[in-house]
Amino acid sequence: MSASTQTDQQTAEKLKAMELTQRSEQGGTGRFVYWAGVLFALAHIYFNTLGTLSELWVSAIHFSGFALMCALMVPLSKKHGDTRWSIAVDVLIGLVALGTTVYLILFEDALYARGVHFNTTDWVVAVAAILVALEMTRRTTGWFIPSLILFSLTYVFWWGQYIDGMFNFPGLSLETVLYRSYFSSEGMFGSIARISWTYVFMFILFGAFLVKSGAGDFIIELSRCAAGRMIGGPGFVAVLGSGLMGSVSGSSVANTVSTGVITIPLMRKAGFPARFAAGVEAAASTGGQLMPPVMGAGAFIMASYTQIPYVEIIAIAALPALLYFLSVGFYVRVEARRSHAHAVEMNVRPVKEVLKEGWHCLLPLVVLVALLIYGFTPTYAAGISIIAVVLASWISPKKMGLRDIFDALAQGSKNMATTAMLLVAVGLVVNVVAMTGIGNTFSLMVTDWAGGSLLITLVLVALASLVLGMGLPVTAAYIVLATLSAPALYSLMAERELIELIVNGNLPETARAIFMLVDPNSLTALAAPMSEAQAVALVEQIPSDFKGQLLDQAIDADKLAMILLAAHMIIFWLSQDSNVTPPVCLTAFAAAAIARTPPMMTGFTAWKIAKGLYIVPLLFAYTGFIGGSPDEVITVFIFGILGLYAFVGFMEGYLEGPLNLALRLFSGVCAIGLLYPHGHLVYDLIAAAAFVALFMYSRRLTPAEAV
Repeated sequence: MSASTQTDQQTAEKLKAMELTQRSEQGGTGRFVYWAGVLFALAHIYFNTLGTLSELWVSAIHFSGFALMCALMVPLSKKHGDTRWSIAVDVLIGLVALGTTVYLILFEDALYARGVHFNTTDWVVAVAAILVALEMTRRTTGWFIPSLILFSLTYVFWWGQYIDGMFNFPGLSLETVLYRSYFSSEGMFGSIARISWTYVFMFILFGAFLVKSGAGDFIIELSRCAAGRMIGGPGFVAVLGSGLMGSVSGSSVANTVSTGVITIPLMRKAGFPARFAAGVEAAASTGGQLMPPVMGAGAFIMASYTQIPYVEIIAIAALPALLYFLSVGFYVRVEARRSHAHAVEMNVRPVKEVLKEGWHCLLPLVVLVALLIYGFTPTYAAGISIIAVVLASWISPKKMGLRDIFDALAQGSKNMATTAMLLVAVGLVVNVVAMTGIGNTFSLMVTDWAGGSLLITLVLVALASLVLGMGLPVTAAYIVLATLSAPALYSLMAERELIELIVNGNLPETARAIFMLVDPNSLTALAAPMSEAQAVALVEQIPSDFKGQLLDQAIDADKLAMILLAAHMIIFWLSQDSNVTPPVCLTAFAAAAIARTPPMMTGFTAWKIAKGLYIVPLLFAYTGFIGGSPDEVITVFIFGILGLYAFVGFMEGYLEGPLNLALRLFSGVCAIGLLYPHGHLVYDLIAAAAFVALFMYSRRLTPAEAV
């Protein structure tokens, strides 16, 4: 066996070790999962188009079906997964899941006829359903989420009453907790489960059809055409390819594996350091979760939380995502110059040839965008787009036949199984937050710790997202963080807008009346502009019970909606950092396995390259990048591009050439000037001119001149 073959096998083994332990797809169990996936996918298409079943029943069916698939796909025992006893146990667990759903459908009315008083069977079924959800989540994500769920549920009916302070909770009966967790539309089968079987499943299925039709290969080929012949081209191919793949896949690890096996070897061949190549792929693949339309299910959950249309969210999210990918591209450009990376012969075909062969892959995306723009629901648009994938393939050399369609249906269901279990289980945590009001308590605590400072609050949320991300997948971390900290973040951002109105003397008359109730003398002060300190002092006089009403009266409803969206977008972006931040950064570890570099050091490199995850949310918080006027959004975007490039120059000590310490600090000053929300266009133009001058000057520098 050659050394090359042996290292390739070692890489494959490392990647395999990072995947879930799954049973073989060849045996009887695999065939059952395949056809169950086909039928379940068809059932979900029916539920989302023509079905009239109650949402509670559909959520229960969604849970039990995927629990059965998950039990058969991911064995109880890793070592003995294919033994008869292991299969028998997993089949039994799957049947228990099905039984709980059948019981819910058949005996829901009987429960209400008894005045929602449990009989013995109700107790057994409710507990069994929760245990199955915990077990399936443990198999697919580890022990953290089941432990968090048990911690949350027991807080409600047991130990919450024994703790002192603001987190004391009198407690609810276990019967009430089980009812609200399983039989009602608030717990396992609440809004998160509904998002799972509607938006998330339909778009994951759409992605499976796209991949089966050859869209993945087309995206990589198109990326090669666009950037392959440039200096450092393989790095730009990684950024572009990962962004395009992530726009439909929504999984950063899968994105890394699918594109990294191509781009990382090419980057190394071009002269990039191995660890940098892996870091770029990890950072770019993480950005795939920020790229519309899928956004790793985040856009759908955000739409549910904020009640802002999904189409509007993905439209607003597009420019920030582009800004992130540009920031990663700047690192590639700088490293290409520093490492003297050269163009690599990649057998790049002409763009016309690639488009002629794969242009049909773009048609379903055009159909999807057109339907969304014309006002169709996302689920309906995804369903029609799936049909468009099949029809578009018939005008290409790779026509999708019946077997291909079945394969896509089955693969879509398999891809969804772990996500479905995660979302259904996390619904239990969200329900606990709603039952206890602990979300408001946590928000008050965060605000108190931060002392009313928005910046400190952002730091606390970032730290919380990093800690949660060590045990929770990105989507679950976002759900938990948004439930707990979004109110605090929204309140501080809205108060900042209120203070700006008061400072400028633009407070509406209806809002002034609320101030008059607290301090009649404040009307005179509010009639004219004032200092920010005076405005803050006035706002602090308003009792917390009146602040919500004050914000509603003072700030336009559309503006408040955009502030709420900005708060959620901040949390969603910060939730991504666990993908590339040690000690737990699976995306970086997957890239390290391909590049054969130390996983932890690769994680730190990816963390450095992905700094846009922290900088862009600051723009959300302090500028009108989210929901501002078109002029304001474009202005922030343009100066944000230059500011991020200047920041990369400061971090790396390099632009077109090496920067000495003074020039490096000057690049940092330019970055601050371009990114700081001072609100003065003249200052932005001065900072931009200074950075452009530095950039042009750095082209003349050689390593010897930068001592």
